[in-house]
Amino acid sequence: MAQALASGFVQSGQVDAASVSFYDPAEASISAMQQAISGGTSTTSATDVIEQSDVVFLAVKPQVMPRVITDIKDAVTDSTLVVSIAAGITLSTLCDGLGSTRIIRVMPNTPCLVSTGACAYASGAGATDADRTTVDALLSAVGIAVDVPETYMDAVTGLSGSGPAYIYTVIEALSDGGVAVGLPRATATALAAQMVKGAAEMVLETGKHPGELKDQVTSPGGTTIAGLRELKEAGISGAFMSAVAAATKRSKELG
Repeated sequence: MAQALASGFVQSGQVDAASVSFYDPAEASISAMQQAISGGTSTTSATDVIEQSDVVFLAVKPQVMPRVITDIKDAVTDSTLVVSIAAGITLSTLCDGLGSTRIIRVMPNTPCLVSTGACAYASGAGATDADRTTVDALLSAVGIAVDVPETYMDAVTGLSGSGPAYIYTVIEALSDGGVAVGLPRATATALAAQMVKGAAEMVLETGKHPGELKDQVTSPGGTTIAGLRELKEAGISGAFMSAVAAATKRSKELG
């Protein structure tokens, strides 16, 4: 996720690669970031990143955030804007641990890598309008950015944060279906993926309710209604709702 965001920021022109510094204890992660950000600088510690940066992204798993907070808390000052993308970790936990309230909590997703991310962010009490503008501009460079109350963040995690995995599963299943009725695998996957992309664009561009768009495809006694009946009998809608609820619950547990 760090690679996706940093690459997007640089490729969009929002950030100069030479101004990016990063640290990870794993050499493989450092190498991957160096490949993603040509001209960026790796440091020898997390505190080095803090001291060299005006805006710091904590792109770590929630399970290791307590250790990260311990490592960097003494380096964080009032001049540091801290942005966390760790699922479930609350603003209060971050503010208490770092001794700063100039913090913004973000939930991005991996399509940021191809500038089609869906991101939401919530602000700590000390974050300024300028801080929010900075984060909004960075996230908007890699997709869309939505400013939300923190109470929404676990739900955002369950929906758009985890959502790409749900859709990859859908594309895989549709491709399997195409193969089952005689299409070559490559053709089936390409058609399925492009169809999902196009359907999503229709929702965003037209502003119409998905149900209305669905009805426009569904003619009486036709092929689409036959397929929709199978989906309804299989409980697909309920399964997706349950997936979002389960991921939301897990986000709360991680916090």
